[in-house]
Amino acid sequence: MGYADELFDLTDRVVLVTGGSRGLGREIAMGAARCGADVVIASRNLDSCVAAAEEITAATGRAALPYQVHVGRWDQLEPLVDAVYERFGKVDVLVNNAGMSPLYESLGSVTEQLFDSVFNLNIKGPFRLSALLGERMAAAGRGAIVNVSSSGSLRPDQYMLPYAAAKAGLNAMTEGLAKAFGPTVRVNTLMAGPFLTDVSKAWDMAGDPFGHLALRRAGNPPEIVGAALFLMSDASSFSTGSILRVDGGLP
Repeated sequence: MGYADELFDLTDRVVLVTGGSRGLGREIAMGAARCGADVVIASRNLDSCVAAAEEITAATGRAALPYQVHVGRWDQLEPLVDAVYERFGKVDVLVNNAGMSPLYESLGSVTEQLFDSVFNLNIKGPFRLSALLGERMAAAGRGAIVNVSSSGSLRPDQYMLPYAAAKAGLNAMTEGLAKAFGPTVRVNTLMAGPFLTDVSKAWDMAGDPFGHLALRRAGNPPEIVGAALFLMSDASSFSTGSILRVDGGLP
């Protein structure tokens, strides 16, 4: 095994990815498996989880457990953790990737239900999962948590304000969790900019929507993998409580 391979090696580690059945989560899960990890694909749609898990196992030979869960519902998270420990006996890496940002016409049209749903999925669920798994990781003497945030948390837009606020909270939570679970568990934020996933089909692409970015384009989903592997692996052994931006050069 070469030097770079050793740095990013995840052999026999167990990586749990929420929102892992599509988009960036699916790419992250596949990348972890290609580096030797067994993976858990957790999302609301079981069929999508099963399809992603089968694809990952076929491509890498690693075990992939599909699990249906709504991350925004507190009472569903402890059963998820128990199921993963029953299957694998441990979790080495948690990737809090599940998220959503529903469209709305105006700030006044935002309902309490929409606001609560956005916060439940984007910050309440990650808090609960991190608390449950972080304590177990700390007891085991090692682990990593990666919170997937958004560049919108730094440059909020009026049409994604609840989402941006929730992700800003996730950034803050990362630092607190790093202090809570250190020195054996590292907690970092992977801050993603605009990526061409299923969600991007609803974007207005008129004009030059990414001209403000240094790279002048949106990212392709595989371009998130290198940064994710860095934070998941021992390559980032001295990084915790940090934010790694993968945003095409947001000004």
